[in-house]
Amino acid sequence: MMAKNKLYITLFLLPTLLLFALVFAASCVILFGTSFTEWRIGTEATFNGIHNYMNMFVDADFWKSVWNTILWMLLQSTVHIVIGVSFALVLLKKEFYWKFARTVYMLPNIISGAAIGMLFLSILNPEIGAVNQIFRLLGFEDFSQNWFMDYNSAFFSVTMTWLPYAAVITILVLAEIAAISESVFESAKIDGASELQISLYIVIPMLRNIIGTCILLAGTSILQKFDIIMMTTGGGPGNETMNLPMYIYKTALIDNNFGYANAIGVFSILLGIVFVMTTKAVFKIGDSLE
Repeated sequence: MMAKNKLYITLFLLPTLLLFALVFAASCVILFGTSFTEWRIGTEATFNGIHNYMNMFVDADFWKSVWNTILWMLLQSTVHIVIGVSFALVLLKKEFYWKFARTVYMLPNIISGAAIGMLFLSILNPEIGAVNQIFRLLGFEDFSQNWFMDYNSAFFSVTMTWLPYAAVITILVLAEIAAISESVFESAKIDGASELQISLYIVIPMLRNIIGTCILLAGTSILQKFDIIMMTTGGGPGNETMNLPMYIYKTALIDNNFGYANAIGVFSILLGIVFVMTTKAVFKIGDSLE
């Protein structure tokens, strides 16, 4: 019987393993291998050792993209989590508006990143954008801040475009809260605990695993964030909003340097692995709460 079960397990896993090997594992091997080459469209790839990796140490644009990526990872892993968990705790009370609020809050997450980028381009337009119009109504008649193209506001403006995506955190946290036994809340209320005390001392500690998971999702999503930056700033002004995915695109498709771009891709994967392992260790994801 056990041998038969193992056969079925193998048969069901085989398509997934093959797909993983052909699409992901093979791509990673090619990425790593070509990162040691001088490879441009129109020429053959030639081995150049660790030259691409040595270039990283003296490439100011690369380090700027690394700094922006890490800073956005930290911001998204904190601001998004605080917003998402806080909203989940508010919805937990199930006031009359909670279903409507949950639905509306989730709407931006079904819109493509490119569309969100275009939306914010309109809202922050220096001439006709709603934000500048509000400032003019408040008495600043000549106010025409170019939010996405000003060095002082570009990074902040791009960061603001990601705030709507905190709704995913809220949904995940609500699902985890739903798994908590009602007897836990009833016992706390019998002991005289207030709603705030229940949230702070009972609910939040029991959400350690899901909060850690949400931090993983929020932080690693920055390593894939390309569409909104491409639609709003293109990494500019200068390299002020350049992140690693955007710099890989620029290096490969604009500068036609695929070898160096793949070396940056390897660094990006290693950064993601470090972030995942660190977060898992800090939040002890998967460990028992007891």
